[in-house]
Amino acid sequence: MPREFQRGHKARISDLTAGTDLYVGVQISAPGLSFDISCFGLDADERLSDDRYFIFFNQPKSPEESVQLLGAQAGDTESFRVTLDRIPPQIRKLSFTATVDGAGQMSQIGPGYLRIVAGGEEVARYSFDGSEFTTERAVMLGDFYLKDVWRFAAVGQGFDGGLEALLKNFGGEVLEEEAPAAPQQPQPQQPAAGGAPGFAPPAFGAPAAPAPAPPAPQPQPAAQGFAPPAPPPGTTPPPPPAPHPSVHGAPTLIAPMTPPGGVQVPPPGPAPAPYGQPPQQQYGQPPAPSAPMPPGYGQPPAPQAPQPPMPPGYGQPGPPPGYGQQPPLGQIPGQQAYGVPQGAPPGGAGVGAALQKFRETPTGQRWTQQNGKLIRVDLGVGGEPVLARQGSMVLYQGKVDFSYKGAGFAGRIVGNATGQEMQLMRCTGQGQVFLAEDSTMLHPIELQGDGICVSAENVLAFDESLQYEVRRIEGHGIPGGALFTMQFQGTGTIVVKTHGTPVVLPVTPTTFADCNAVVAWSSAAQVIVSSQVRMRRNAYPGDTGESINLQFRGAPGNFIVVQPYEV
Repeated sequence: MPREFQRGHKARISDLTAGTDLYVGVQISAPGLSFDISCFGLDADERLSDDRYFIFFNQPKSPEESVQLLGAQAGDTESFRVTLDRIPPQIRKLSFTATVDGAGQMSQIGPGYLRIVAGGEEVARYSFDGSEFTTERAVMLGDFYLKDVWRFAAVGQGFDGGLEALLKNFGGEVLEEEAPAAPQQPQPQQPAAGGAPGFAPPAFGAPAAPAPAPPAPQPQPAAQGFAPPAPPPGTTPPPPPAPHPSVHGAPTLIAPMTPPGGVQVPPPGPAPAPYGQPPQQQYGQPPAPSAPMPPGYGQPPAPQAPQPPMPPGYGQPGPPPGYGQQPPLGQIPGQQAYGVPQGAPPGGAGVGAALQKFRETPTGQRWTQQNGKLIRVDLGVGGEPVLARQGSMVLYQGKVDFSYKGAGFAGRIVGNATGQEMQLMRCTGQGQVFLAEDSTMLHPIELQGDGICVSAENVLAFDESLQYEVRRIEGHGIPGGALFTMQFQGTGTIVVKTHGTPVVLPVTPTTFADCNAVVAWSSAAQVIVSSQVRMRRNAYPGDTGESINLQFRGAPGNFIVVQPYEV
């Protein structure tokens, strides 16, 4: 019987199956809607650094075929084959997503699921339906992520925007070459070119085969005097060269030349005067290479030479301004509005572009670090309340309720006696809460059944599912110092705050730390008080300030966290 997952639940894949060749099936449907189901191969920064690992209908497999798109089968809307032991080391996460193709919202979908099958047997299933979403047009269904071993997480996080917005969120680039490519195609072939952007299915490649048919009649007009057939008329009698300069002689007007017939062409001084302006737009694309040539087609009397001081944007030699060239240097902003998008910097201009790097980071996880000093918790993922330090909320979205979390009479007595009292609030509901305090550095630590010891002063927030208690530090006592700490254990996340960037060191028999600078340590480590007070040494005036320290002992694998700041 498969293991049922709820939103926010995680598990090691090795606990589900011993195999590494997995089948991932997704079933999602809604009346009148179609969906694009994709897989994003992300790096350690959860970015799509390699577009070849964006697996969708137009790119059905990764380079080494570790992830393959199989199509609809066995009742699944879409299915994938994932071979974990063939995934390259730079790929740290596989995110399976579904987006609405066209108009529609995720709230319209019926009951669906994401399931994992190994060896022909279904081992895990995450079920969802439209009641979990509102106006979202995309949803991140589940993740395979590498954290010492491959694990599976049921995400179920909605996302505003379609496949293009989701691709940009993961750092991918959407090809926008369809509009510029259309003018370059002949008129009869424009429908075929528009129908084959990056997201077109391979079936539309068939109409491209008849495209070579139009070039067949092209050689016939070419014999009328275009540049390629020029050599053949050279061998024939002089009649062909005669229409050369009159009809199709644009390429030969750059300078006076002698035609094959031997007749000297007079310099066309008066004729090109009306057309001697630097932008030679009257002759179409063929004369474009001659634009950088001197004005007047090589004639010395060229009154148009001092014309560059004319209105900016029209007097510079070269192609028409407004298509990504240099006109913005001397161009009036409102003069050519159509050229602004191409000439603007890649990031755009204005307030939105300036604040782009500070935008919220949506990941679909329960805990998401926005920056080094701000963290966001999504209460809808997992459905469990969060306990946070009172007053640490700086922003929230959605329907969130904040209530006082009392420690009880016994808890207040213990907290006052040990100095490990935490003033907490409970956050419940459906929404996102942003937490921070005094601009300190925040570090989310995920516990998987293990434990950690943290001073109450350094705890910002944690999942209510974690168990915590006051733990006494072994030793003979420190006058006026801290003898106790908080121990957290279980499955969940705790957010630890530090003043500055901390350092993590392994525990050795000779590891000592200042009790005012240590932040946390592994719960399996043994901590004792070490005092360097000596009667003979302290009989003289002066003090080092390092008389009392904490000594750590333990087996390999234990650690301590120390901040560059003394409380």
